[in-house]
Amino acid sequence: MKVADDLVVGIEYVLKNKEGQVLDSNEGTSPLFYIQGMGQIVPGLENAMDGKVAGDSFSIEIPAEEAYGEFDGELIQHIPRKELAELEPIEEGMEIEIEGEEGLEVVVVTGVEETEVTVDGNHPLAGQDLHFAVKVTEVRMATPEELEHGHVHGEGEDHH
Repeated sequence: MKVADDLVVGIEYVLKNKEGQVLDSNEGTSPLFYIQGMGQIVPGLENAMDGKVAGDSFSIEIPAEEAYGEFDGELIQHIPRKELAELEPIEEGMEIEIEGEEGLEVVVVTGVEETEVTVDGNHPLAGQDLHFAVKVTEVRMATPEELEHGHVHGEGEDHH
């Protein structure tokens, strides 16, 4: 069965940056299962998966704009520390939720000053071209329930 929209796909992958540093991998663990065509993986990889079959292995470079997008300086905000008093102690690297234009947004604290906190709403991999080595482990029909819920059930279930 070839990978196509609304099918469940299982993959093993190694994700590296352009310097060859491993950023993420599920080798030696359970495959990542997702439903093709639902935007559950980066667009460039999802497009590359079309037509693949179980057993296929390939490597691909995904440009930033087809991965987590270009870095957007407008997503860096400076918030008066007093507005975040309920989150004390605030430390660099923390993920916090703030009220944004489209509701609650998760941002990363990148700077903490006496009166101000700097946060970044970019994905940590924004602006980076990504290199994937992928092995397709499974392709199957999604159940009606999986399609209705928008995620895979059972082994490899994703509750995001």
